[in-house]
Formats: sequence, structure tokens, C-alpha cells
Amino acid sequence: MKKMKAIVLLSGGLDSTVCMAVARDQGFEPLPISFNYQQRHAREVECARKVAEFYNVSRHLVIDTNMAAIGGSALTDAAVGVPSGDVTRQDIPVTYVPARNLIFLSYALGYAEVTGADHIFIGVNALDYSGYPDCRPEFIQLFQQLADYSTKASVADGRKIKIETPLIQLSKQEIVKLGVRLVAPLELTTSCYRGGDVACGTCDSCLLRLKGFAEAGLKDPIAYSEGVR
Repeated sequence: MKKMKAIVLLSGGLDSTVCMAVARDQGFEPLPISFNYQQRHAREVECARKVAEFYNVSRHLVIDTNMAAIGGSALTDAAVGVPSGDVTRQDIPVTYVPARNLIFLSYALGYAEVTGADHIFIGVNALDYSGYPDCRPEFIQLFQQLADYSTKASVADGRKIKIETPLIQLSKQEIVKLGVRLVAPLELTTSCYRGGDVACGTCDSCLLRLKGFAEAGLKDPIAYSEGVR
């Protein structure tokens, strides 16, 4: 029996890699899509390629785009420094990339329509996260409504392309444990906003990742700067 296809937004990070593992575990043929958007942490595209190779996917689509032309984020503008992490902050940090998930999901929606995939998996999380507005359940719900009215697949062909967010209500600890249970290649992933060969261990993303592994009682398999753990 031929597997149903699912588009998976694959950044090369912890959450998207676990999301890929979930899609496979649910019986889908994953079609990963990644983005080189001129981000500071370009290493994540390399990691995404390694994860895609691990899963031996039929095709890994990498789209080149340029969100650095828009700027407004520490991840796309070299003039804006990546701040030290603060997992208790309430404001939206400068690492937020304006409208990134809206843009990426739009690409994924078009790719789903062309490939015949009826599901799009995205590893957004609204618990242990940096407060980005485009990771919230409200955003996903509204994008789903948009998707239902914006493609030939939905309007003319009667196909509903469903946005799947299996991690959205999980803690980072739960995400780590799920990844381990599904034998996801967490050692191939990167989370660091600074994008070096080894993780800094001090940015928001590193702190959240380290917190998740610590609470899960597990050692993070990736390398960190000396003195971090």
C-alpha cells in the first residue's frame, strides 16, 4: 500500500527533526522542505540535509530566499547581536524573524498542492519557546482557515491540506523524550542561534534545549562551548 505524503518543515533543529520522526511514525512518507533564508545560523541547513539523508527521503527540497533583505532580526541582520538567553522573558526577543512561519508555511502549502500531500507537519511549540507570535495555536488555526480557501486543491478539488502541529503543547522535556523514543537523530541537529561549529549554550534556543535534556535526565549529544553543561 502506497504511503500518504506529508510535507515536513525541516530546519535541522531539535523540534523539526522530532516532528519528522512523528510524521514517519504515523505512517506518512515525509517530503522535507528547508529554507536558506540568509540566516546567521546557516549551519541549520547543513543539519537539515543530514537529517533528510538519515531518513533516506525521496526528495529534500531546499528553497533559497532572502529574508536578510527585510532584516529586523538578530538572525538575519549582522548589525543586530544575538542576546544572551533568558527563558523567563515575557517580551518577544530580537531573534524573532518577521513573518517567517507565515512565509515558510505558504511555500509548504504550494509544495503540498503540487505533490499531492494532504498534510503539512511543522514543529512549532507554545510552551518551552521564545514567545514568537507565529508559533502560537491561534496563528496555526488562522493559517489553516487561509489554506482552506487559497488553493485549487481545496477550492476546486475538495482536498483539505491539514496543518499538523504534534509538538505544540509539549514541553521541551517531552519533545526530547519523544525524539528518543522514536529514535530521531538528535545528534545531527542544531539549535544555537549563533550558528557556530559548537553550540554557544547561552542563547535562548540553547538554554531551552539544555533545559529539556536536563529535565529528561539525558545528556544532549551535540557539542557545546567549553564550560557549558
